[in-house]
Parts: sequence; C-alpha cells; structure tokens
Amino acid sequence: MMWTIIFPVLNERLRLEKGIVTTVEYLAAIGFEDYEIWIVDNGSEDETPDIAAGLCARYPGVRYERIDVRGVGAAFRRGLELAGGEIVGYMDIDLSTNIRHLGEAIRLFEEDGELQYINGSRFAAESDTRGRKWYRRFTSRGLLILLKVFLRMRCTDAICGFTFVRRETALSLAEAGSRDNGWFYMIEFLLRAERRGVKILDYPVEWQEDYNTTVKIFKTACNYIRQIARLFWEFNVRKHI
Repeated sequence: MMWTIIFPVLNERLRLEKGIVTTVEYLAAIGFEDYEIWIVDNGSEDETPDIAAGLCARYPGVRYERIDVRGVGAAFRRGLELAGGEIVGYMDIDLSTNIRHLGEAIRLFEEDGELQYINGSRFAAESDTRGRKWYRRFTSRGLLILLKVFLRMRCTDAICGFTFVRRETALSLAEAGSRDNGWFYMIEFLLRAERRGVKILDYPVEWQEDYNTTVKIFKTACNYIRQIARLFWEFNVRKHI
C-alpha cells in the first residue's frame, strides 16, 4: 500500500531539512519503503527551494512542487493532485506530532480495510500535549467550542497537523469542498468527512509546541470566524431555502 506524505512549506529554511531527513530515516528504520514525499512550497522567499532541491537529489522518494498561491489548503490540494499513493495526507514540517505516529498510522490502515480517515488530535483524553502557550491553548479551545456548537463537529481536534485519508475519499471531499487556501480548508475537509459518515479515527497524539511558528493568531482567528459563518450557512440554512 503506497503512501503519499505531503509537507506544505512556506519559508522553512530552518526546519525543512531536519523534517524531511527525520521522516525518511524513520521510515527506513521501520522498514517501510512504499512511499513518496511531496514538499509543496506555497510561495517561499528564502532558501527553501534550494534546500528542497538538495533533498530531492539525496532521496529518490522526495519530490518538490512550487505553487503561486499561499496557504496550507492550496498546498494540500495540489499535493492531492500529484499524489500517487493509496493513502494520502499531510504533516507539519516541524514534526510537532511525534514521528512514531506515522508508523502507527501505517499499521492502522493496513489492519482495518474500512478505516478511511485518521485525524490526529491534541485534545483527546489520551493525548500528550507539551509546551503549549496559554494564549494558543485558549484560542484553540475557543475554536473547538465554535466548531462543536455551530457546525456540530464530533472529533476532538481539527488542525493538529497530522491527517491521512484514503485517496479516493480525499479526492471526493476535495471536489465537494471550497477553494479556501488557508488552514481552515483542512477544518472544512474534516467536517465534510463527518457529515458524509466517513469512518474517522480521532487519534490521540504526542504533540510538542513549536515556538518558531509563523501563524498570525489574530488574523487567523478572524478568518476562522468568517469561515465558520460560511459553513453554517451552507450546512444549516441554504439547504432549507
């Protein structure tokens, strides 16, 4: 069963090499060879392209694609278009989610032919989240409350940075979804899967805060509120008009 692992990146000269090398070495250590890694660069202005080129030359399973639109959503959709694997998903290049969970996800998909979607969660009861700053914990919890109240989300997290889906399911969800380019696209992706009755494993993870994140919290929060309103209209109002 071939896997496609997508790493959306933007100005990641400090973390790109470590993230890719750690992933490749981990997969080699567990004896898993049937994979491809796509580095999808959504507009880097630093040395990211040069570092990616070196990684592609060094590792046959690593590939690089640059797109002209910024945003994780745009990068994920492009990676999905390029994917050749039966399982496709994305991870954050900082590997905040412990790399061992990748091997566990591979095993889970192999053992359960009906499993369609693994959603990494920082907030499940069994999760181990470390180093989370209080204000980021506050905003994340606030987002979850809004998603559960207004959009009836059932999973315990929406954007952990660790998501894997069977390719056919992922393509179908992408076709039905919006063209939002940012992080909220991944939330919408999960919500549409829930509404379709896709078999989702809400998967507890060990997760370490990355203090060098480039996420702009206030701007991101305002966008999330607008996007929640859009989906609430689509899911609960427009269908009754």
